[in-house]
Amino acid sequence: MITRYTLPEIGKVWEDEFKFNTWLKIEILACEARALKGEVPAEDLEVIKSKAAFDVKRVLEIEETTQHDVIAFLTNVAEYVGAPSRHIHYGMTSSDVLDTAVSYQLKVSGELILGLLDKFSEVLKEKALQYKHALCIGRTHGIHAEPTTLGLKFANWFEETRRNRRRLVNAIETISVGQISGAVGTFEHLSPDVEAYVCEKMGLKPAPVSTQVIQRDRHSEFIAVLAIIGSTLEKVATEIRHLQKTETLEAEEFFSKGQKGSSAMPHKRNPIVSERICGMARLLRGYAATTLENNALWHERDISHSSAERVVLADACIIIYYMLAKMNTLVSKLLIYPENMIANLNLTRGLIFSQKILLKLTEKGLSREDAYKAVQDAAMAVWGDKSKNLREEISKSDVVAEVLSEQELDELFDHSELLKKVDLIIARTVLKN
Repeated sequence: MITRYTLPEIGKVWEDEFKFNTWLKIEILACEARALKGEVPAEDLEVIKSKAAFDVKRVLEIEETTQHDVIAFLTNVAEYVGAPSRHIHYGMTSSDVLDTAVSYQLKVSGELILGLLDKFSEVLKEKALQYKHALCIGRTHGIHAEPTTLGLKFANWFEETRRNRRRLVNAIETISVGQISGAVGTFEHLSPDVEAYVCEKMGLKPAPVSTQVIQRDRHSEFIAVLAIIGSTLEKVATEIRHLQKTETLEAEEFFSKGQKGSSAMPHKRNPIVSERICGMARLLRGYAATTLENNALWHERDISHSSAERVVLADACIIIYYMLAKMNTLVSKLLIYPENMIANLNLTRGLIFSQKILLKLTEKGLSREDAYKAVQDAAMAVWGDKSKNLREEISKSDVVAEVLSEQELDELFDHSELLKKVDLIIARTVLKN
């Protein structure tokens, strides 16, 4: 499990102390439910509730002998409780405790992640509004295409993050189920009322049907959603990495006083957080694949999923939480260079207006083929010769001169028309309720 980057708010959810506390709560709640049915004497329940405890080191010590974590835990609890411990774990199987606890851990983790995701949405919204009219070049295939605005980049990420929020809310609901149904899920030795009681107190719903385990498609969905969120963060980080390239430098990660970029080259300012985000997104996709593999188990259960889940569930939750925390800071403090954005916009000397000219020529009656050829011929002359620009080259075309005046050409090379629909897009994304 990640240690260097673990944040305490979510890291502690996956520590043994939290896990065993959750196990103990489930076991005590099951005893309470059975006591309400008259199956556990009131005096025994009071002993259980007042004395039940565990010691992490002792549980791990016992497990060295038993080679079974739940039995080790129950043995240690019995050392505190004494004779009434015979009521603990009655009619239950290990997975009743394990799976209900894991669902609870994922639910708590999901809610913590959701909080950071909402914060990320707010950061993106703020940037989208701040830079909604900040012109920059749009790139397709890495090549200059037509102008866009920096605000629209943030708006696009905001809208995707809003979709991710819906996915995460649904995934939290999907995973928020428990089971207290016995060895193969038939309630052979327990009433479903016990399951209902425990789940209600844990903030979960009873799984409508289970085998010996809660079905792993639920876990697959949850981790897959985390991986999708990670892919969104990777998308943002990849764009920042491209924009920070020396030849581009339209945006840049904040570089703090005393920070170093290279052990060899003192001038370096590298997009290290963005690169870290991209690497961690790869981990999440791998974890999502693992949870999909865990869905198909033998008959009512095996434990081929268990060893993998002990790594991937905790790691995935901690990783995405860390990624969101870092990305919130990164985007909030992102350095923007509007002058470079304009310089890059003009880098191709008017080529970005080629479609406007093409469309205007067709409006004037030229066939699309003739119009396209006239504009492309002029554009290709500019493409390889930095001394030329499209405004001058297109004026040399007899085809163009026949249908467009010099004033009309000047209007086609005017930036003011580029922003006319931006407010509409912003209104239906970041300003949408």
